[in-house]
Amino acid sequence: MLSMLRPVWAYRSFVLGNVKREFQLKYRNSLLGAAWTVLQPLAMIFVYTVIFSQIMRAKLPGVDTTFGYSIFLCASILTWGLFAEITTRSQNMFLDNANLLKKLTFPRLCLPVSVVATGLLNFGIVFGLFTAFLLVTGNFPGWAYLALAPVLALLLLFAIGLGMVLGVLNVFFRDVGQFFGIFITFWFWLTPIVYPLSILSEQVQPLMAFNPMASVMAAMQGVLVWGEWPQWGSLLYPLALALVLCVLGLRVFRKRAGEMVDEL
Repeated sequence: MLSMLRPVWAYRSFVLGNVKREFQLKYRNSLLGAAWTVLQPLAMIFVYTVIFSQIMRAKLPGVDTTFGYSIFLCASILTWGLFAEITTRSQNMFLDNANLLKKLTFPRLCLPVSVVATGLLNFGIVFGLFTAFLLVTGNFPGWAYLALAPVLALLLLFAIGLGMVLGVLNVFFRDVGQFFGIFITFWFWLTPIVYPLSILSEQVQPLMAFNPMASVMAAMQGVLVWGEWPQWGSLLYPLALALVLCVLGLRVFRKRAGEMVDEL
């Protein structure tokens, strides 16, 4: 593992250059430029707040605050957005950089690292504004906020492990990318993101234990909505799955790295 990561550190300027280029391309030929990174999440938070807390008067079981459901939605959708961005971009990272892989010699792991760094940059901007919203409205969760760091680290580990496997497979079997695009849509709605787990029937709730993202979402929601520390035991399953996917992804990558260039 360390032997594979050392070359990536040596090429850190290459990774930073990729992240910078992605950020610039996103807002190229835009009048407001990087200001959209602030305006878009602000608009999202505003819409959720106005529609769900004022118009729909949506309430969560056990939560009496005005912005309870708005915070629940933001916590869930922002977290899922980070996961979805990393996995969907990872499945195409080798295909999108085919010319780069053929013409330049660099550690191939720089590509997934660049994907994660770009996703974290986008998430950091949006989540920073969301945190400011929590502070302004008096809904900051307190010390439990620190628990977000290990939960997000677990999310990143799971996303990049899954993304690595998908990225390599998609080079040889292009149907993988098409299938995952459909699969992640169903996965979104089968995960308690826009609805609390408690509204599901007693027969369905135990099935959520097989969904690794369900416990990650529950941890994020618990911290940000209720100010509660996560139940760490519930995160062991997604952690084990994330480690398995990372090991599998690295092994498949090392075994097929040479063949990928020919296939591209």
